[in-house]
Amino acid sequence: MMQKSILISGCSSGIGLDCAITLQANGWRVFASCRKQQDCDRLSEMGLDSPRLDHADKNSIETTLAYVLEKTGDRLDAIFNNGAFAIPGAVEDLPTDALRDIYETNFFGYHEVIRQVLPIMRAQGSGRILNCSSVLGFAALPWRGAYNSTKFALEGLTDTLRLEMRDTNIAIILIEPGPITTQIREKSVPHFEKWIDWKNSTRRPQYEAGLLKRLYEPKGLPDKFELPASAVTAKVLMALESKRPKPRYYVTTPTYYIGFLKRVLSTRAFDWLISRL
Repeated sequence: MMQKSILISGCSSGIGLDCAITLQANGWRVFASCRKQQDCDRLSEMGLDSPRLDHADKNSIETTLAYVLEKTGDRLDAIFNNGAFAIPGAVEDLPTDALRDIYETNFFGYHEVIRQVLPIMRAQGSGRILNCSSVLGFAALPWRGAYNSTKFALEGLTDTLRLEMRDTNIAIILIEPGPITTQIREKSVPHFEKWIDWKNSTRRPQYEAGLLKRLYEPKGLPDKFELPASAVTAKVLMALESKRPKPRYYVTTPTYYIGFLKRVLSTRAFDWLISRL
């Protein structure tokens, strides 16, 4: 049987790295891409094939896909769009350029990868496209407006693509994690410092009482219901190896709870509940 291949983005740590290691151990030909070359070099030392792919750099996407096709004989069975970052802060404090910046990676980059991959999958007659969304892709939380909005946009685009691809053998799948142990909080700090002028915000007392502590104080114990990255990998494996994959895979208990409550509660009641989390 021909070895199946997958390109994963955002593999420097967390979900992407765990998926890459596990899928390779399960017999997949894994291309574990990272945004920074030093991370690619580190993964190469770990025995992973790690090309550089930056979602915000169209040329790097083209170069990586050309490399993958050369290695696989012009075949790519699956992609897992995973790389993303956050810009914490109140919506009223988000400069428009900050949104442009995060959308380049969290949304437009995913779209560019998909557009370049679809002709390959059409030519081979099959494929699976997995997009890593979030519980925040269907239920907003305060102070996460930039990240929320990119995941809401991703869900809309993915749902539309799934409908449009019903006449093909290409499966379009959303992975929707809740709280997962990753470095996204730590990695959001430079983006927060670059874009959010919290000291001059009308919400400065709220920043000082809440968000700053969450960003800068040692994390300590995992959050309630937080699961390791391997929980996401388990759902990715299901999505890749099931004969009839689901359109979306929830990960963590809060995702199931919030998904249910979003369907049954009024908007006002749901807002009341979310404001108390």
